[in-house]
Amino acid sequence: MAVEQMNELGFYTLPGAPETPRELIAEVREAEELGIGAAFISERLNVKEAATVSGAVGAVSERIGIATAATNHNTRHPMVTAAYTLTMHQLTGGRFSLGLGRGIEQVARALGLEPITTAQMEDFVAVMRRVWAGDIVLGHDGPAGAFPALAMRGIEPAHIPMTLTAFGPNSLALGGRCFDAVVLHTFFTDETTVRLVRAVKDAAEQAGRDPAEVRVWSCFAAIGDHIPQPVRLKKTVGRMGTYLQAYGDLMVRTNDWDPSVLARFRADPLVADFPGSIDHVATTEQLEHIATLIPEEWLAPSATGTPGQCVDAIRGQFDLGCDGVILHGASPSDLRPIVDEYRRTRSAGAFDDLPANPAGERLS
Repeated sequence: MAVEQMNELGFYTLPGAPETPRELIAEVREAEELGIGAAFISERLNVKEAATVSGAVGAVSERIGIATAATNHNTRHPMVTAAYTLTMHQLTGGRFSLGLGRGIEQVARALGLEPITTAQMEDFVAVMRRVWAGDIVLGHDGPAGAFPALAMRGIEPAHIPMTLTAFGPNSLALGGRCFDAVVLHTFFTDETTVRLVRAVKDAAEQAGRDPAEVRVWSCFAAIGDHIPQPVRLKKTVGRMGTYLQAYGDLMVRTNDWDPSVLARFRADPLVADFPGSIDHVATTEQLEHIATLIPEEWLAPSATGTPGQCVDAIRGQFDLGCDGVILHGASPSDLRPIVDEYRRTRSAGAFDDLPANPAGERLS
């Protein structure tokens, strides 16, 4: 007998650096068995190409919601993305949300792409919605690019929910005014989370939308004590170290942390000369050293400890105003004790208005 689906909870399939994308088959099936409501897909240009992974998740699941969180709009032609999204929409019976993000500037430039702007994403969303509605878009020339003709002939018009992974103020405002859901970043303090949720909801209201219809997801590291210590170190210290490598200034500014700590982190000889992403290639010994460079309070916004302590921390994210919590950094197998405890103590009826689609309209 299937357990009740908890559409307020999500997880990332293929977390970190999987040995093979086939790992998602067992992960997604176990997530459905546990009642986790949504599977989120992060894209890396190796064996985690988002369109392929999305199709696989849709094919091996029956109930779970699915969202990319995120892919970039400028790595595929708009019609390729439009077709991919509509295919996923129909394949999954409406469980799919196309999730976009700004990405990392250094990576974009290394690929020969210009960094993504807020105006480009807003223009792209408008174009996608017209194409999915069955419009013929002729002579488009806007921030997202110049396209002579964009159209899908012979389709039934579709509204496909869209998700934005947001960090800075411009992205948060964009999410509120034209996306259906927003995914926040990991390791945000309580004060930051409250402020960012409010920014999204206020932007929605200012755009004449119902703020309740823009779902805000907390991306919340869930690394319980039942996970071996070396793995916990990689998923906390390693992950934070990678974030600080990639966009440390933004992390520090957003959380109002001490920038001198970031400066010391970057100046450390191990970090300064590190050959790649810390969470991918650092040894346990290296992570133990890096842990001495990162204040405990920077890692504190997470679900750690016993299953009961993890659940208390997860519920705290709802108290801060979030509509959903992505249990980040762990597979469904790792999450089982936490999810079982959450289900056991879950308030009946509290989230009955949430659909499986992580960006879908609330149920009446």
